[in-house]
Amino acid sequence: MANAPFELKGKTVFVAGHRGMVGSALLRRLAREGADLLTISRSEVDLRNQAAVDAWFAAKRPQAVFLAAAKVGGIVANNTLRAEFLYDNLAISTNVIQASHANGCEKLMFFGSSCIYPRLAPQPLREDSMLTGPLEPTNEPYAIAKIAGIKMAEAYRSQYGSDFISVMPTNLYGPGDNYHPEYSHVVAGLIRRFHEAKVSGAGSVAMWGTGAPHREFLYVDDLADACIHLMKTYSSPELVNIGTGEDITIAELALMVAATVGYRGEISFDTSRPDGTPRKLLDVSRLARLGWRAQTSLEDGIQLTYRAYLADNKWTAACPDKWRKQADPRIRGRVSPRCPVPRRND
Repeated sequence: MANAPFELKGKTVFVAGHRGMVGSALLRRLAREGADLLTISRSEVDLRNQAAVDAWFAAKRPQAVFLAAAKVGGIVANNTLRAEFLYDNLAISTNVIQASHANGCEKLMFFGSSCIYPRLAPQPLREDSMLTGPLEPTNEPYAIAKIAGIKMAEAYRSQYGSDFISVMPTNLYGPGDNYHPEYSHVVAGLIRRFHEAKVSGAGSVAMWGTGAPHREFLYVDDLADACIHLMKTYSSPELVNIGTGEDITIAELALMVAATVGYRGEISFDTSRPDGTPRKLLDVSRLARLGWRAQTSLEDGIQLTYRAYLADNKWTAACPDKWRKQADPRIRGRVSPRCPVPRRND
């Protein structure tokens, strides 16, 4: 692990994707490090635009980069907008990694996703299981883009000696999540459905799929803490899984979310919806050896997330008129035109 430790205090640190759930958590955590933080909005610099990214990096020359920007969404978003998930994420990764190298970035962290692992890889998922089998078809484009980013960071380390590392977060939830009725991740989607059912007095809530798949969930502020720990202490080409090492069925998760929200109606299952990968549990033994473990229990994290949801008027009130104008004509009829389509984490 050459080049460690890496101190963030006094360094110019760029968080790409600072408006997303992961990026905003990183900003909260980095505030304790004494770093000089850099952020940009998409209106300032579109990270898919190579010339714009190159010019910004040449002007700002960040010393450290957290590459958390991505086009993200749940299973329906991944399976519907397949070309965009592939192109946008490839472009973002390629542009930021190359610009970081070209402008003397001292250290970069690339964020992968647990969907990079084969659909039927042995559980728990070890870092060396990447590229050992077929991917889950519903999110294959996103996974391919993330694998390319991982391999790019690895290649720049090999060829140029760049101190670029990659981390693999498990399923995330927490403040700043996307609660879109069709395109959210599972925890956010369940919080919204149960909350709205409680408010409306609905007698039942339909869940997607069978409820049988197992998933691991990590509170996003725990992820941010793990990332700061690794940025300061880890320097190696090997991936590092970040998770809790524990999983739960979707049906069990639904009961936990319903109890937190205070919904007491019936929970049914819409088996016409896809389940996705049967199980996705990360092997976090490498992370444990590096001196970090998750601190927030799933029950506590869901309570914190529900409080954040209630405090976010964007989701609990009627959707603004501007979102009607922004509705993507390619997906009208599949989702409510009152609510926002999948967003980039920037």
